[in-house]
Amino acid sequence: MSSPVLSLRGVSKSFGAVRALAHVDLDVRTHEVVAVVGDNGSGKSTLAGVLSGALVPDAGQVELDGRPVTLASPGLARALGIAAVFQDGALCENLDVVENLFLGQEVTAGPLLDEVAMEKEAWSLLNKLAARVPSVRVPVGALTGGQRQAVAIARTLLGDPRVVVLDEPTAALGITQTAEVLNLVERLRDDGHAVVLISSSIVDVQAVADSIVVLRLGRTNGVFDADQVSYEDLIAAMTGATPVGRRTRPARREENVT
Repeated sequence: MSSPVLSLRGVSKSFGAVRALAHVDLDVRTHEVVAVVGDNGSGKSTLAGVLSGALVPDAGQVELDGRPVTLASPGLARALGIAAVFQDGALCENLDVVENLFLGQEVTAGPLLDEVAMEKEAWSLLNKLAARVPSVRVPVGALTGGQRQAVAIARTLLGDPRVVVLDEPTAALGITQTAEVLNLVERLRDDGHAVVLISSSIVDVQAVADSIVVLRLGRTNGVFDADQVSYEDLIAAMTGATPVGRRTRPARREENVT
């Protein structure tokens, strides 16, 4: 098994008297999807904030390639190769796909925007994910929920991140759109990214994850092999019906890593 790209060690985070995370450990490797599930109030959103640099933990440390780092801001996290897509996607519905992808990162040719270069790169990123959109010049507001998530994920790939954090990417999506987004997650893994998939849907994470981490009341209440754990076991861990457990294995695609 290869060394983790990104690790959390004993991470805790409180908001006043509320302990959102307590001594959480997490490892994620290239060519691997690590899913994090839990009930409302389990700490999933706080964990996403810590991983993305939006929140700084009160205790514990974040490690990148085994070295401690401080993710003091999303910009610093991006500079270190960690990109996040949050539930709302943070897209501007009145702008087209190209404008959303390159917002704040526009390509210029002298004093002018290089529209041709940005269109080509937009199609390249979307094709890399096997994402389907009618045009890169259509307003994002006219796209389906699945297509919007594709645009949001494609935007994270501009800096070629090593780790992609997806916070509830299938929330409020229909069956077909959910399948499209899960296909995107598998494409990210196949392309060598380390993926952290935070979700409330056990069915969705079982479809694509290599390992599943269960959070309960801010603490880790199980780390499971996605191919071996049952739906009932995960529900039991989420609700506290069973004690902390750990059943893991090497990443599903590990043998293909060169």
